[in-house]
Amino acid sequence: MQLDNYQISYPKIYTGTDISKIIISDEMPNLKDFFLVNNKPSYRRLFVTDATVASLECMKDFIQAFDDGKYNDDQLIILGSGEPYKTIESVLTIAKTAVDADFTRNDCFVGIGGGVICDLTAFAASIFKRGISVELAPTTLLAMVDASIGGKTGCDFDNYKNMIGTFHPAKTIYYFTPFIQFLAENQYNSGLAEAFKTGLIYDEELYDLFKNESEKILSRNKEILLKIIEKCVKAKSEIVEKDFMEKNIRSNLNLGHTFAHALESIAGLGVITHGAAVAWGIGRAATISLKKDYCMESFVNEIFTILKLYNWETEAIP
Repeated sequence: MQLDNYQISYPKIYTGTDISKIIISDEMPNLKDFFLVNNKPSYRRLFVTDATVASLECMKDFIQAFDDGKYNDDQLIILGSGEPYKTIESVLTIAKTAVDADFTRNDCFVGIGGGVICDLTAFAASIFKRGISVELAPTTLLAMVDASIGGKTGCDFDNYKNMIGTFHPAKTIYYFTPFIQFLAENQYNSGLAEAFKTGLIYDEELYDLFKNESEKILSRNKEILLKIIEKCVKAKSEIVEKDFMEKNIRSNLNLGHTFAHALESIAGLGVITHGAAVAWGIGRAATISLKKDYCMESFVNEIFTILKLYNWETEAIP
């Protein structure tokens, strides 16, 4: 019996884009003018947001521009808000909207919202017609400092967080930092936790900001927030460029997340904010590190002091 062996070589490609352009503005434009009037690309766009973001005053003109979900060739879909809607059903709802509107592979999905909307929109873009472009406009601090950067997409499944997903980076990410002023306190605090994690791992100056400037940070000082966002974007961008598929050093960004995801799943997805869970997870990781002699006790005590400044849970059993 003769067996013929064949080998097929494939280029290493990632759907989405090979470069993400990040635009940071400390001013809030009229979003109708910005996206619909002054920005008229040759391709069609499916805008995706959630009910909470759609109800914001700064979104009013943009939302009202759509007649039954349509503005010229563009479409708008408004999903439910929060972690309970981070499901495969929401992903399929986005895809079905695109199918029903005859979107092509040359078109684009645009997510305007927090981490859930960014993840869902990018995931839907990655699987629609085997991958089309996506743009993101994160509206929460957590999405600005973490979720929108680096191409991770996904949804929860069977009570497991982010169990299904892809790598599909956005070609453009728009940061309008005034969105942060609309956040509920727990959502703002959630984003701070991810930013603190970044400072703890990669940026001593950012770490010191959290240690020494808690009053300004908690009062949402605009200059401090812009500095925090820029530092987080820079740090994560550098890591993602070196390890896009999370084969090694990118996994460092998961500090606190093993504990956090376990806590979120046990409590029920959406009951505890992701950032609150991450902050608690950082405390657990620091405690274990001390027990294994990976760090000094004085450093662990300092971490716990900072966690308490922002009212993050520090007890072993929250």
